[in-house]
Amino acid sequence: MIALQALFHEIAQAQDEQTLRLHISAHMSEYFSATRCGLFFLTQTSLIGNNQALSPQYNPVVRYLIERHAPVHEALVVEPKTWKLICPRPDHRHVMAGPIVSSGQLIGVLGFTRKQGMAAFNSQNLTDLSALCLHISAWVGKMRSPHLPLHTERLTPREMQIASLVAQGQTNAEISAELWITENSVKQALKRIFRKLDVSSRTQMIAKLSTTIK
Repeated sequence: MIALQALFHEIAQAQDEQTLRLHISAHMSEYFSATRCGLFFLTQTSLIGNNQALSPQYNPVVRYLIERHAPVHEALVVEPKTWKLICPRPDHRHVMAGPIVSSGQLIGVLGFTRKQGMAAFNSQNLTDLSALCLHISAWVGKMRSPHLPLHTERLTPREMQIASLVAQGQTNAEISAELWITENSVKQALKRIFRKLDVSSRTQMIAKLSTTIK
């Protein structure tokens, strides 16, 4: 079975969203022993649309993602009998989904299904999914940010995520709230970034990331 660290590496090396959807999604499906895997980029309103099955008013898994921005499987939010009524498809007997988040907004979903007769997803699966969603969110922030280059080998994905949020004008407190980490963790990460880039201010950091890092 492919290792979790290998998936992190594949995410970091992906050149575009299509690579994530096709090649990496297949490996993620293997990792979680899932029947299906899907990586979708979307707006919050597109979750609702005209599809009742994806409506947060009807589907508690979707509602959990929108409200909490946290990984979830169906057993956390609904009884098995109720889930069969919400989603009668035998190939979706168990579902697990995690959020892709940028600037405090749900911009995508990483989802997995298991068919009837397979074991349900568990807490360890949710923990691993949370880590994958964090790396994908950081990748999206790096790829889509107008302030930062697409590639850098000096910073970790988490450091790139924090640097991207700084470039967007967010304060340490705002970054702390968005990433669910302490404000001190943000400060320590910035110290490491400053040291790696040999800069002494947020302005210098942004300037160096946008002009000199390859």
